[in-house]
Amino acid sequence: MRILEWRRANARERNAALRRPALRDAAAVDAAAREIIAAVRRGGDAALREFTQRFDGARVEALRASAAEFAAAERAIGPDAVAAIDTAIESVRRFHAAQVAPPIVVETAPGVRCERRAVPIGAVGLYVPAGSAPLPSTAIMLAVPAAIAGCPVRIVCTPPQADGAVPAAVLVAARRAGVDTVFKVGGAQAIAAMAYGTESVPKCDKLFGPGNAWVTAAKLQVAADPAGAALDLPAGVTEVLIVADASARADFVAADLLAQAEHGVDAQALLVTDAPALATAVAREVERRRGALSRGAILAGSIPHMRAIVVESIAAAIEVANAYAPEHLLLQVREPRAWLDSVRNAGAVFLGAWSPESVGDYCAGPNHTLPTYGYARSHSGLGLEDFQKRITVQELEPAGLRGLADATRTLAALEGLDAHAAAVTVRLEALAAVRA
Repeated sequence: MRILEWRRANARERNAALRRPALRDAAAVDAAAREIIAAVRRGGDAALREFTQRFDGARVEALRASAAEFAAAERAIGPDAVAAIDTAIESVRRFHAAQVAPPIVVETAPGVRCERRAVPIGAVGLYVPAGSAPLPSTAIMLAVPAAIAGCPVRIVCTPPQADGAVPAAVLVAARRAGVDTVFKVGGAQAIAAMAYGTESVPKCDKLFGPGNAWVTAAKLQVAADPAGAALDLPAGVTEVLIVADASARADFVAADLLAQAEHGVDAQALLVTDAPALATAVAREVERRRGALSRGAILAGSIPHMRAIVVESIAAAIEVANAYAPEHLLLQVREPRAWLDSVRNAGAVFLGAWSPESVGDYCAGPNHTLPTYGYARSHSGLGLEDFQKRITVQELEPAGLRGLADATRTLAALEGLDAHAAAVTVRLEALAAVRA
């Protein structure tokens, strides 16, 4: 774990310290995703089966998980796992249900009533990656707000295991969170299926969920196609940045860095601290703890991306964090809430020593689908509103039309749009005729 003294670093060294791991073979990945999308559009279910066998090593006949598979899944994981899933669902449901907002109704001028109301997106496709491990937590984070929003069509796509089955925990989480339509298909081919539809998979209006480079490339491509499907938010490799002072425990900080680093070889975990002794202690703790963890091969790839940056003050640390714009920001400092207003760029913030990011991954309540790769500068994590559209309503009474007529016609004249003005004038003439 490299330690960098920020004050002595030049601009090039500072940029290098905050640089994300390079996206590997981006052009090749983009081209491969494009070919997969085209093949699925041509071949439908047959193409999905072919890609599933090629990429996942699974032969799948029925793409949709059956009722019997759902029932067997709950028996397979046992009551303790079901209880944990229910605990997470309840926390996530409570937080997202609080986001339900009433319609906005405003009289902007006498006789002019304007409204904004939320309606659910008609069909949503929820992608639950598998990779090196199944992710029932992602099924929860996507299915719960989709159900609260009332989206009429809610489906999950997830890569099958080698035996052609969906991981039991994902099936249980999806159903208990409100989705009982799960397809055994992953990767860019799943994104294509949900964006354009196949014989089995319904076409969706918007796609949600994280994934590998091929999934991300496919989501961007279908979102750029008017015939495709919108995406939830831009995302890249997962990351965490921890701001810590001398009060922080080195074992806590190291554990949080390793928890993020174990996601994948491209994951990035950064520590920014004003305590040089803490940086040294954390580096030692990382080395001590990594050997006891089960994902050693992944950590061997991600720990080289790990950094400890020593700054002169916590205020300087917050500025580094804002420049990096992390997916997850942990404030392990004295009085962490006092620094919250200084945070401008972060997907999610975790305050204090007793708020590990891993609890947020599963069951604290807020959504764990967050902007990465610096997109936290301009994007938010998922919330209920992402599963809805906002529709505005305008209703003018005759008096309201008269009150805004002159301004409307003047602005139309400024823009050279005389038909706009005429649409008002014809109504004023009709009103005058009635009064006469």
